[in-house]
Amino acid sequence: RSPVRVLCGSNWSLVLQGQWMLEFYAPWCPACQQIESTWESFAKESDHLGITVGKVDVTQEPGLSGRFFVTTLPTIYHANDGVFRRYRGSRTLQDLQGYILERKWEAVEPVAGWKSPSSIMMHGMAGLFHFSGWIRQIHNYLTGTLGIHVWVSYAIFILATLLIGLFLGL
Repeated sequence: RSPVRVLCGSNWSLVLQGQWMLEFYAPWCPACQQIESTWESFAKESDHLGITVGKVDVTQEPGLSGRFFVTTLPTIYHANDGVFRRYRGSRTLQDLQGYILERKWEAVEPVAGWKSPSSIMMHGMAGLFHFSGWIRQIHNYLTGTLGIHVWVSYAIFILATLLIGLFLGL
């Protein structure tokens, strides 16, 4: 059993308490695959380091990746009692351990309050990522299940957008 905690939309708030290192990854990402064994080894040392090590699969949790505004993979965050810092150091086991043991994270500027994953703004961003996933599912249903041509699906979305805009404008 892996010592890495898997986080999702329902339990992500665990990172608001205590000290965490959190990796955002995708199973298809070569760089993510390279760091996987290092991340597991890092997690095995988590008790000694006094942290919890977690990971988020962005393909399964688009809302959570939106909340953290993940744009590159893998992305690593350090969290200490709800204060988030993006880790930009080397991805070797020694450097990850040194980042915690030598408290190098204290020299890193925290994520701005409005960009913090727990802020109202990022809550809205998570909602937008969920909405985009829902639209993708509808598109896949229209094209895959119903066999509608891709451009017809696009036309349906364009028409729906215009009608919703007209309705809201009234």
